[in-house]
Amino acid sequence: MAQEYFCAPNGKLNRKRTILTGFGFMASSIAWAIYDPYITKILNKLLTESAMISSWSAKLNDAFPILARFAETQGQDVNAAGGGITLVPLFIGIIMTFDNIFGVIFQPTFGKLSDRTHSKLGKRRPFIIFGAPVSAFLFGIIPWVALSGSLSMTMFFIILFVFSMSLWRAPVVALMPALTPPSLRSEGNAIINLMGGVGSAIGMFAGTIVGIFYKLFTGIEITTENETIAFPYVFLTGSVVMIIGMLVIMFCVKEPSSKLEDIGERNRAADEKAAKKAEKAARKEQKLSKGERASLIFMLAGLFFLFCGTNAITTFFALFAAEILGKTTAEATIMTTLFAVCSAIAAIPAGYMGKKIGRKKTIIIGLAAFMAAFVLYLATRSNLIVWAVLVIGGFANMLITVNTLPLVLEIGGNDRVGTFTGYYYTATFSAQIASPIVYGAVRMLSGTYMSLFVYSPIMFVLSMLCIFFVKHGEALPDEVIKAAEEEIDD
Repeated sequence: MAQEYFCAPNGKLNRKRTILTGFGFMASSIAWAIYDPYITKILNKLLTESAMISSWSAKLNDAFPILARFAETQGQDVNAAGGGITLVPLFIGIIMTFDNIFGVIFQPTFGKLSDRTHSKLGKRRPFIIFGAPVSAFLFGIIPWVALSGSLSMTMFFIILFVFSMSLWRAPVVALMPALTPPSLRSEGNAIINLMGGVGSAIGMFAGTIVGIFYKLFTGIEITTENETIAFPYVFLTGSVVMIIGMLVIMFCVKEPSSKLEDIGERNRAADEKAAKKAEKAARKEQKLSKGERASLIFMLAGLFFLFCGTNAITTFFALFAAEILGKTTAEATIMTTLFAVCSAIAAIPAGYMGKKIGRKKTIIIGLAAFMAAFVLYLATRSNLIVWAVLVIGGFANMLITVNTLPLVLEIGGNDRVGTFTGYYYTATFSAQIASPIVYGAVRMLSGTYMSLFVYSPIMFVLSMLCIFFVKHGEALPDEVIKAAEEEIDD
Protein backbone atom coordinates (compact mmCIF):
# COMPACT_ATOMS: atom_id res chain seq x y z
CA MET A 1 0.00 0.00 0.00
CA ALA A 2 1.11 3.55 -0.66
CA GLN A 3 2.51 5.23 2.44
CA GLU A 4 0.31 7.76 4.25
CA TYR A 5 2.18 10.92 5.18
CA PHE A 6 1.36 13.18 8.15
CA CYS A 7 1.89 16.37 6.10
CA ALA A 8 -0.06 15.02 3.12
CA PRO A 9 -2.57 12.45 4.42
CA ASN A 10 -4.72 12.58 1.28
CA GLY A 11 -1.98 12.99 -1.29
CA LYS A 12 -2.19 16.79 -1.07
CA LEU A 13 -0.06 19.00 1.14
CA ASN A 14 -1.81 19.81 4.42
CA ARG A 15 -0.50 23.30 5.18
CA LYS A 16 -1.68 23.37 8.79
CA ARG A 17 0.17 20.16 9.62
CA THR A 18 3.25 21.30 7.69
CA ILE A 19 3.26 24.57 9.68
CA LEU A 20 3.14 22.58 12.92
CA THR A 21 6.07 20.49 11.67
CA GLY A 22 7.91 23.75 10.94
CA PHE A 23 7.95 24.78 14.61
CA GLY A 24 11.05 22.65 15.08
CA PHE A 25 12.89 24.54 12.34
CA MET A 26 11.59 27.82 13.76
CA ALA A 27 13.12 26.90 17.13
CA SER A 28 16.47 26.22 15.47
CA SER A 29 16.33 29.35 13.29
CA ILE A 30 15.75 31.82 16.12
CA ALA A 31 18.85 30.52 17.89
CA TRP A 32 21.08 31.16 14.87
CA ALA A 33 19.42 34.50 14.08
CA ILE A 34 20.49 35.72 17.52
CA TYR A 35 23.75 33.78 17.66
CA ASP A 36 25.54 35.29 14.65
CA PRO A 37 25.14 39.06 15.29
CA TYR A 38 25.25 38.96 19.08
CA ILE A 39 28.03 36.43 19.55
CA THR A 40 30.26 38.36 17.12
CA LYS A 41 29.66 41.51 19.18
CA ILE A 42 30.39 39.63 22.42
CA LEU A 43 33.57 38.16 20.96
CA ASN A 44 34.66 41.50 19.50
CA LYS A 45 34.48 43.05 22.98
CA LEU A 46 36.13 40.17 24.83
CA LEU A 47 38.90 39.67 22.26
CA THR A 48 39.65 43.39 22.02
CA GLU A 49 40.03 43.48 25.81
CA SER A 50 42.14 40.30 25.85
CA ALA A 51 45.78 40.89 26.80
CA MET A 52 46.73 37.67 25.03
CA ILE A 53 45.25 38.73 21.67
CA SER A 54 46.83 42.19 22.00
CA SER A 55 50.19 40.58 22.68
CA TRP A 56 49.91 38.26 19.68
CA SER A 57 48.88 41.16 17.44
CA ALA A 58 51.91 43.18 18.58
CA LYS A 59 54.26 40.25 17.92
CA LEU A 60 52.80 39.77 14.43
CA ASN A 61 53.25 43.46 13.62
CA ASP A 62 56.84 43.40 14.88
CA ALA A 63 57.64 40.33 12.80
CA PHE A 64 55.85 41.46 9.63
CA PRO A 65 55.63 45.29 9.49
CA ILE A 66 54.64 45.03 5.81
CA LEU A 67 51.17 43.82 6.91
CA ALA A 68 50.49 47.11 8.70
CA ARG A 69 51.68 49.12 5.69
CA PHE A 70 49.45 47.07 3.38
CA ALA A 71 46.44 47.52 5.69
CA GLU A 72 47.10 51.27 5.82
CA THR A 73 47.06 51.49 2.01
CA GLN A 74 43.63 49.82 2.11
CA GLY A 75 42.31 52.59 4.33
CA GLN A 76 42.61 50.90 7.72
CA ASP A 77 43.38 53.11 10.74
CA VAL A 78 46.37 51.18 12.04
CA ASN A 79 46.82 53.60 14.93
CA ALA A 80 43.53 52.35 16.36
CA ALA A 81 45.08 48.89 16.50
CA GLY A 82 48.22 49.99 18.31
CA GLY A 83 50.17 50.95 15.20
CA GLY A 84 49.46 47.78 13.23
CA ILE A 85 46.84 45.26 12.30
CA THR A 86 44.72 43.43 14.86
CA LEU A 87 44.04 39.70 14.99
CA VAL A 88 40.56 40.23 16.45
CA PRO A 89 38.62 39.77 13.15
CA LEU A 90 40.58 36.61 12.36
CA PHE A 91 39.89 35.12 15.79
CA ILE A 92 36.22 36.05 15.55
CA GLY A 93 36.12 34.16 12.26
CA ILE A 94 37.86 31.13 13.79
CA ILE A 95 35.56 30.98 16.81
CA MET A 96 32.47 31.42 14.66
CA THR A 97 33.37 28.21 12.84
CA PHE A 98 32.97 26.09 15.96
CA ASP A 99 29.26 25.46 15.40
CA ASN A 100 30.01 24.39 11.85
CA ILE A 101 32.90 22.13 12.88
CA PHE A 102 30.57 20.34 15.26
CA GLY A 103 27.98 20.21 12.49
CA VAL A 104 30.36 18.51 10.06
CA ILE A 105 31.51 16.01 12.69
CA PHE A 106 28.20 15.14 14.33
CA GLN A 107 25.38 16.13 11.97
CA PRO A 108 25.81 13.29 9.43
CA THR A 109 26.17 10.86 12.33
CA PHE A 110 22.95 11.94 14.00
CA GLY A 111 21.18 12.12 10.64
CA LYS A 112 22.03 8.46 10.01
CA LEU A 113 21.24 7.58 13.62
CA SER A 114 17.77 9.09 13.24
CA ASP A 115 17.21 6.88 10.16
CA ARG A 116 17.85 3.83 12.34
CA THR A 117 16.07 5.00 15.49
CA HIS A 118 13.18 2.85 16.75
CA SER A 119 10.82 4.50 19.25
CA LYS A 120 7.16 5.23 19.92
CA LEU A 121 7.87 8.89 19.09
CA GLY A 122 9.28 7.96 15.68
CA LYS A 123 12.72 8.49 14.22
CA ARG A 124 13.28 12.28 14.40
CA ARG A 125 11.21 13.60 17.30
CA PRO A 126 13.25 12.01 20.13
CA PHE A 127 16.30 14.05 19.09
CA ILE A 128 14.30 17.30 19.00
CA ILE A 129 12.52 16.70 22.29
CA PHE A 130 15.83 16.02 24.05
CA GLY A 131 18.12 18.45 22.20
CA ALA A 132 16.02 21.62 22.11
CA PRO A 133 15.62 22.09 25.92
CA VAL A 134 19.32 21.45 26.54
CA SER A 135 20.25 23.93 23.81
CA ALA A 136 17.79 26.50 25.19
CA PHE A 137 19.32 26.25 28.67
CA LEU A 138 22.90 26.66 27.43
CA PHE A 139 21.90 29.47 25.05
CA GLY A 140 20.44 31.50 27.90
CA ILE A 141 23.63 31.17 29.99
CA ILE A 142 26.10 32.50 27.39
CA PRO A 143 25.48 36.29 27.73
CA TRP A 144 25.51 36.17 31.53
CA VAL A 145 28.91 34.50 31.47
CA ALA A 146 30.14 37.02 28.86
CA LEU A 147 29.14 39.94 31.09
CA SER A 148 31.59 38.61 33.69
CA GLY A 149 34.40 39.37 31.23
CA SER A 150 35.73 35.81 31.14
CA LEU A 151 36.72 34.84 27.60
CA SER A 152 37.54 31.24 28.58
CA MET A 153 34.22 30.58 30.33
CA THR A 154 32.29 32.23 27.52
CA MET A 155 34.07 29.95 25.05
CA PHE A 156 33.26 26.92 27.22
CA PHE A 157 29.52 27.58 27.12
CA ILE A 158 29.58 28.49 23.41
CA ILE A 159 31.18 25.10 22.69
CA LEU A 160 28.60 23.26 24.82
CA PHE A 161 25.79 25.11 23.06
CA VAL A 162 26.95 24.43 19.50
CA PHE A 163 27.52 20.77 20.38
CA SER A 164 23.99 20.41 21.73
CA MET A 165 22.55 22.08 18.61
CA SER A 166 24.40 19.60 16.38
CA LEU A 167 22.56 16.72 18.06
CA TRP A 168 19.13 17.65 16.70
CA ARG A 169 19.60 19.91 13.70
CA ALA A 170 19.75 17.15 11.06
CA PRO A 171 16.72 15.32 12.55
CA VAL A 172 14.67 18.53 12.73
CA VAL A 173 15.42 19.29 9.08
CA ALA A 174 14.71 15.68 8.05
CA LEU A 175 11.35 15.69 9.85
CA MET A 176 9.31 17.42 7.12
CA PRO A 177 10.73 15.38 4.20
CA ALA A 178 10.12 12.20 6.19
CA LEU A 179 6.46 13.21 6.63
CA THR A 180 5.93 14.48 3.05
CA PRO A 181 5.89 12.63 -0.32
CA PRO A 182 8.82 13.50 -2.62
CA SER A 183 6.72 15.36 -5.19
CA LEU A 184 5.49 17.82 -2.54
CA ARG A 185 8.76 18.47 -0.75
CA SER A 186 9.58 21.75 -2.49
CA GLU A 187 6.18 23.11 -1.44
CA GLY A 188 6.60 21.64 2.03
CA ASN A 189 10.10 23.05 2.29
CA ALA A 190 8.70 26.47 1.37
CA ILE A 191 6.41 26.37 4.40
CA ILE A 192 9.20 25.06 6.61
CA ASN A 193 11.46 27.90 5.50
CA LEU A 194 8.59 30.33 6.08
CA MET A 195 8.48 29.10 9.67
CA GLY A 196 12.25 29.42 9.83
CA GLY A 197 11.87 32.98 8.57
CA VAL A 198 9.39 33.70 11.35
CA GLY A 199 11.90 32.38 13.88
CA SER A 200 14.68 34.45 12.33
CA ALA A 201 12.49 37.57 12.33
CA ILE A 202 11.66 37.11 16.02
CA GLY A 203 15.36 36.72 16.76
CA MET A 204 16.27 39.78 14.72
CA PHE A 205 13.57 41.93 16.33
CA ALA A 206 14.30 40.64 19.83
CA GLY A 207 17.01 43.24 20.46
CA THR A 208 14.74 46.13 19.50
CA ILE A 209 11.83 44.82 21.57
CA VAL A 210 14.09 44.25 24.57
CA GLY A 211 15.51 47.78 24.15
CA ILE A 212 12.01 49.30 24.18
CA PHE A 213 10.95 47.44 27.33
CA TYR A 214 14.31 48.05 29.01
CA LYS A 215 13.93 51.79 28.57
CA LEU A 216 10.28 51.61 29.66
CA PHE A 217 11.09 49.87 32.96
CA THR A 218 14.52 51.36 33.77
CA GLY A 219 14.59 54.66 31.91
CA ILE A 220 17.94 53.68 30.33
CA GLU A 221 18.25 53.87 26.56
CA ILE A 222 20.22 51.12 24.83
CA THR A 223 23.09 52.55 22.74
CA THR A 224 26.25 51.20 21.13
CA GLU A 225 28.11 51.91 24.38
CA ASN A 226 25.87 49.98 26.77
CA GLU A 227 24.03 47.50 24.50
CA THR A 228 25.57 44.43 26.17
CA ILE A 229 23.34 44.89 29.24
CA ALA A 230 20.35 43.93 27.08
CA PHE A 231 21.96 40.81 25.60
CA PRO A 232 20.81 38.34 28.33
CA TYR A 233 17.15 39.19 27.67
CA VAL A 234 17.61 38.79 23.92
CA PHE A 235 19.08 35.31 24.43
CA LEU A 236 16.28 34.47 26.89
CA THR A 237 13.76 35.26 24.13
CA GLY A 238 15.48 32.71 21.90
CA SER A 239 15.46 30.10 24.67
CA VAL A 240 11.73 30.52 25.27
CA VAL A 241 10.89 30.14 21.57
CA MET A 242 13.06 27.00 21.36
CA ILE A 243 11.08 25.44 24.22
CA ILE A 244 7.76 26.40 22.58
CA GLY A 245 8.88 24.86 19.27
CA MET A 246 9.85 21.63 21.02
CA LEU A 247 6.48 21.42 22.79
CA VAL A 248 4.58 21.85 19.52
CA ILE A 249 6.64 19.06 17.91
CA MET A 250 6.06 16.87 20.95
CA PHE A 251 2.28 17.26 21.23
CA CYS A 252 1.02 18.33 17.79
CA VAL A 253 3.16 16.47 15.24
CA LYS A 254 2.45 12.78 14.73
CA GLU A 255 5.44 10.88 13.43
CA PRO A 256 4.75 7.18 12.80
CA SER A 257 6.01 4.92 15.55
CA SER A 258 9.21 3.16 14.55
CA LYS A 259 9.31 0.97 17.64
CA LEU A 260 10.22 -2.66 16.90
CA GLU A 261 7.51 -5.17 17.70
CA ASP A 262 8.19 -7.61 20.55
CA ILE A 263 8.83 -10.93 18.79
CA GLY A 264 10.10 -12.81 21.81
CA GLU A 265 13.51 -12.94 23.37
CA ARG A 266 14.46 -16.21 21.68
CA ASN A 267 13.90 -14.90 18.15
CA ARG A 268 14.77 -11.23 18.62
CA ALA A 269 18.52 -11.49 18.03
CA ALA A 270 18.12 -13.69 14.95
CA ASP A 271 15.47 -11.44 13.40
CA GLU A 272 17.47 -8.26 14.04
CA LYS A 273 20.53 -9.85 12.43
CA ALA A 274 18.47 -10.86 9.40
CA ALA A 275 16.96 -7.38 9.21
CA LYS A 276 20.41 -5.80 9.23
CA LYS A 277 21.55 -8.09 6.43
CA ALA A 278 18.45 -7.27 4.41
CA GLU A 279 18.96 -3.53 5.06
CA LYS A 280 22.59 -3.79 3.97
CA ALA A 281 21.61 -5.64 0.79
CA ALA A 282 18.90 -3.07 0.06
CA ARG A 283 21.37 -0.19 0.50
CA LYS A 284 23.77 -1.93 -1.85
CA GLU A 285 21.05 -2.18 -4.50
CA GLN A 286 20.25 1.51 -4.01
CA LYS A 287 23.72 2.73 -4.93
CA LEU A 288 23.70 5.89 -7.00
CA SER A 289 24.41 5.70 -10.72
CA LYS A 290 27.49 7.41 -12.12
CA GLY A 291 25.41 10.37 -13.28
CA GLU A 292 23.65 10.68 -9.92
CA ARG A 293 26.99 10.62 -8.08
CA ALA A 294 28.33 13.38 -10.34
CA SER A 295 25.19 15.46 -9.77
CA LEU A 296 25.46 14.95 -6.02
CA ILE A 297 29.13 16.00 -5.99
CA PHE A 298 28.50 19.12 -8.08
CA MET A 299 25.45 20.01 -6.00
CA LEU A 300 27.35 19.67 -2.73
CA ALA A 301 30.21 21.74 -4.20
CA GLY A 302 27.68 24.38 -5.26
CA LEU A 303 26.26 24.40 -1.75
CA PHE A 304 29.76 24.80 -0.33
CA PHE A 305 30.47 27.97 -2.33
CA LEU A 306 26.94 29.29 -1.80
CA PHE A 307 27.26 29.05 1.96
CA CYS A 308 30.77 30.51 1.86
CA GLY A 309 29.16 33.65 0.42
CA THR A 310 26.09 33.81 2.63
CA ASN A 311 27.90 32.85 5.84
CA ALA A 312 30.35 35.73 5.54
CA ILE A 313 27.40 38.13 5.37
CA THR A 314 25.43 36.62 8.25
CA THR A 315 28.50 36.30 10.46
CA PHE A 316 29.97 39.75 9.92
CA PHE A 317 26.93 41.89 9.03
CA ALA A 318 26.58 43.36 12.54
CA LEU A 319 30.23 44.44 12.44
CA PHE A 320 29.80 45.77 8.87
CA ALA A 321 26.75 47.76 10.01
CA ALA A 322 28.67 49.19 12.97
CA GLU A 323 31.77 50.15 10.94
CA ILE A 324 30.25 51.28 7.64
CA LEU A 325 26.70 52.31 8.60
CA GLY A 326 27.17 53.30 12.25
CA LYS A 327 24.41 50.98 13.51
CA THR A 328 23.96 49.24 16.88
CA THR A 329 23.47 45.47 17.00
CA ALA A 330 19.72 45.93 17.47
CA GLU A 331 19.57 48.33 14.50
CA ALA A 332 21.60 45.91 12.39
CA THR A 333 19.19 43.10 13.25
CA ILE A 334 16.26 45.31 12.21
CA MET A 335 17.93 45.61 8.82
CA THR A 336 18.34 41.86 8.57
CA THR A 337 14.70 41.50 9.65
CA LEU A 338 13.77 43.08 6.30
CA PHE A 339 15.84 40.34 4.68
CA ALA A 340 13.98 37.70 6.70
CA VAL A 341 10.56 39.19 5.92
CA CYS A 342 11.29 39.22 2.19
CA SER A 343 12.52 35.62 2.48
CA ALA A 344 9.28 34.66 4.23
CA ILE A 345 7.16 36.36 1.55
CA ALA A 346 9.11 34.53 -1.17
CA ALA A 347 8.89 31.09 0.46
CA ILE A 348 5.62 29.90 -1.09
CA PRO A 349 6.37 31.35 -4.59
CA ALA A 350 9.83 29.75 -4.43
CA GLY A 351 8.31 26.34 -3.79
CA TYR A 352 5.84 26.87 -6.63
CA MET A 353 8.64 27.94 -9.00
CA GLY A 354 10.69 24.89 -8.06
CA LYS A 355 7.76 22.64 -8.97
CA LYS A 356 6.77 24.59 -12.09
CA ILE A 357 10.07 25.42 -13.84
CA GLY A 358 12.42 23.08 -11.97
CA ARG A 359 14.56 23.29 -8.85
CA LYS A 360 17.84 23.85 -10.68
CA LYS A 361 16.55 26.79 -12.75
CA THR A 362 15.01 28.39 -9.68
CA ILE A 363 18.28 28.09 -7.76
CA ILE A 364 20.25 29.66 -10.62
CA ILE A 365 17.76 32.56 -10.84
CA GLY A 366 18.23 33.15 -7.11
CA LEU A 367 22.02 33.15 -7.40
CA ALA A 368 21.91 35.59 -10.33
CA ALA A 369 19.65 37.96 -8.36
CA PHE A 370 21.97 37.75 -5.33
CA MET A 371 25.02 38.65 -7.42
CA ALA A 372 23.23 41.54 -9.13
CA ALA A 373 22.19 43.04 -5.79
CA PHE A 374 25.69 42.83 -4.31
CA VAL A 375 27.36 44.28 -7.39
CA LEU A 376 24.81 47.13 -7.37
CA TYR A 377 25.79 48.12 -3.83
CA LEU A 378 29.50 47.76 -4.53
CA ALA A 379 29.14 50.07 -7.54
CA THR A 380 27.11 52.75 -5.74
CA ARG A 381 28.20 52.37 -2.08
CA SER A 382 24.97 54.12 -1.16
CA ASN A 383 23.50 53.40 2.27
CA LEU A 384 20.06 53.61 0.67
CA ILE A 385 20.98 50.81 -1.74
CA VAL A 386 21.74 48.53 1.23
CA TRP A 387 18.00 48.31 1.86
CA ALA A 388 17.41 47.34 -1.78
CA VAL A 389 20.11 44.66 -1.45
CA LEU A 390 18.33 43.24 1.62
CA VAL A 391 15.01 43.11 -0.23
CA ILE A 392 16.43 41.49 -3.38
CA GLY A 393 18.69 39.22 -1.33
CA GLY A 394 15.76 38.05 0.80
CA PHE A 395 13.77 36.97 -2.23
CA ALA A 396 16.83 35.43 -3.90
CA ASN A 397 17.80 33.56 -0.75
CA MET A 398 14.47 31.79 -0.56
CA LEU A 399 14.53 30.80 -4.24
CA ILE A 400 17.77 28.99 -3.45
CA THR A 401 17.06 27.67 0.06
CA VAL A 402 13.64 26.17 -0.66
CA ASN A 403 14.94 24.07 -3.54
CA THR A 404 18.46 22.94 -2.60
CA LEU A 405 17.59 20.43 0.13
CA PRO A 406 14.73 18.75 -1.85
CA LEU A 407 17.08 18.47 -4.85
CA VAL A 408 19.70 16.67 -2.75
CA LEU A 409 17.10 14.41 -1.13
CA GLU A 410 15.60 13.53 -4.52
CA ILE A 411 19.00 12.23 -5.65
CA GLY A 412 19.25 10.07 -2.52
CA GLY A 413 15.78 8.58 -2.61
CA ASN A 414 12.98 8.30 -0.07
CA ASP A 415 14.65 5.68 2.16
CA ARG A 416 17.77 7.74 2.87
CA VAL A 417 16.32 11.10 3.89
CA GLY A 418 18.33 11.34 7.12
CA THR A 419 21.56 10.23 5.44
CA PHE A 420 21.32 12.72 2.58
CA THR A 421 20.24 15.46 4.97
CA GLY A 422 23.55 14.73 6.67
CA TYR A 423 25.40 15.06 3.35
CA TYR A 424 23.65 18.37 2.73
CA TYR A 425 24.78 19.71 6.06
CA THR A 426 28.29 18.34 5.66
CA ALA A 427 28.66 20.57 2.59
CA THR A 428 27.05 23.62 4.16
CA PHE A 429 28.85 23.31 7.48
CA SER A 430 32.18 22.75 5.76
CA ALA A 431 31.63 26.08 4.01
CA GLN A 432 30.74 27.72 7.28
CA ILE A 433 33.96 26.41 8.81
CA ALA A 434 36.13 27.72 6.00
CA SER A 435 34.38 31.00 5.21
CA PRO A 436 34.66 32.89 8.53
CA ILE A 437 38.38 32.10 8.69
CA VAL A 438 39.04 32.99 5.05
CA TYR A 439 36.97 36.16 5.20
CA GLY A 440 38.42 37.03 8.61
CA ALA A 441 41.85 37.03 6.95
CA VAL A 442 40.49 39.06 4.00
CA ARG A 443 39.05 41.64 6.41
CA MET A 444 42.27 41.76 8.40
CA LEU A 445 44.29 42.60 5.28
CA SER A 446 41.73 44.74 3.44
CA GLY A 447 41.04 46.89 6.48
CA THR A 448 37.30 47.25 5.82
CA TYR A 449 34.12 45.22 5.97
CA MET A 450 33.21 46.64 2.56
CA SER A 451 35.22 43.69 1.20
CA LEU A 452 32.19 41.53 2.02
CA PHE A 453 30.63 42.78 -1.20
CA VAL A 454 33.56 41.49 -3.25
CA TYR A 455 34.09 38.20 -1.45
CA SER A 456 30.46 37.00 -1.49
CA PRO A 457 29.70 37.57 -5.22
CA ILE A 458 32.86 35.63 -6.12
CA MET A 459 31.55 32.70 -4.05
CA PHE A 460 28.14 32.93 -5.75
CA VAL A 461 29.75 32.77 -9.21
CA LEU A 462 31.62 29.60 -8.21
CA SER A 463 28.40 28.12 -6.83
CA MET A 464 26.52 28.81 -10.04
CA LEU A 465 29.24 27.19 -12.14
CA CYS A 466 28.94 24.00 -10.09
CA ILE A 467 25.15 23.88 -10.21
CA PHE A 468 25.17 24.15 -14.01
CA PHE A 469 26.58 20.58 -14.02
CA VAL A 470 23.79 19.12 -11.84
CA LYS A 471 21.62 16.83 -14.01
CA HIS A 472 19.50 15.02 -11.41
CA GLY A 473 17.27 15.90 -8.46
CA GLU A 474 14.11 17.26 -10.07
CA ALA A 475 10.80 16.03 -8.62
CA LEU A 476 9.10 13.24 -10.54
CA PRO A 477 5.65 14.12 -11.92
CA ASP A 478 2.75 13.01 -9.74
CA GLU A 479 1.54 10.69 -12.51
CA VAL A 480 4.83 8.77 -12.50
CA ILE A 481 4.77 8.38 -8.72
CA LYS A 482 1.15 7.23 -8.76
CA ALA A 483 1.91 4.64 -11.47
CA ALA A 484 4.87 3.34 -9.45
CA GLU A 485 2.74 3.03 -6.31
CA GLU A 486 0.02 1.16 -8.24
CA GLU A 487 2.66 -1.20 -9.63
CA ILE A 488 3.90 -1.90 -6.10
CA ASP A 489 0.34 -2.51 -4.89
CA ASP A 490 -0.25 -4.99 -7.75
